[in-house]
Amino acid sequence: MNLTQWKRIAASTTAAGLIAASLIVPASAEAASNSFHSMHKTYSQLSSDSTMTGQSTVAATADTSAFVAQVVELVNQERSKAGLQALTVDTALQTMAGDKAIDMYTNNYFSHTSPTYGSPFDMMKTYKISFRAAGENIAKGQTSPAQVMNSWMNSAGHKANILSKNYTHIGVGYTNGVWVQEFIGK
Repeated sequence: MNLTQWKRIAASTTAAGLIAASLIVPASAEAASNSFHSMHKTYSQLSSDSTMTGQSTVAATADTSAFVAQVVELVNQERSKAGLQALTVDTALQTMAGDKAIDMYTNNYFSHTSPTYGSPFDMMKTYKISFRAAGENIAKGQTSPAQVMNSWMNSAGHKANILSKNYTHIGVGYTNGVWVQEFIGK
């Protein structure tokens, strides 16, 4: 894929408030932290509406568990349509995804690189999560699981993470309009 094609993909996701990153690493933990076998990132700008209009923090908190479960269900529906195995929720990855969403909201940033934890892969190491492949999707501003999944499925990089045969486990986080999907292959 040439630079012009990458620019078109990035431009097509500009209004959606989305970013995706993935990496596939060698099986050893040491090699995983020191070298990337394959890395793909798609960047875009934030959506113009970065707040959850009309929703309070209390309402968003009450919706968190239901929203997270719905996103996992929608991911597995998409994987089933593509003939792929369902992803299993990993408790540590779920905690990490929730903490990443809170960190993004609290520190008011939209990036794979956290000022608190570093890259998603550094964060996985901090949370003692081992993997042979890993990826992250983030989004901001969507108001429902269906809306965020629609945004992700209409973006090549995000869809690639959701439908990757390299992933076996998922963790999802949601806080006040900030959405995080963490993927790993064990």
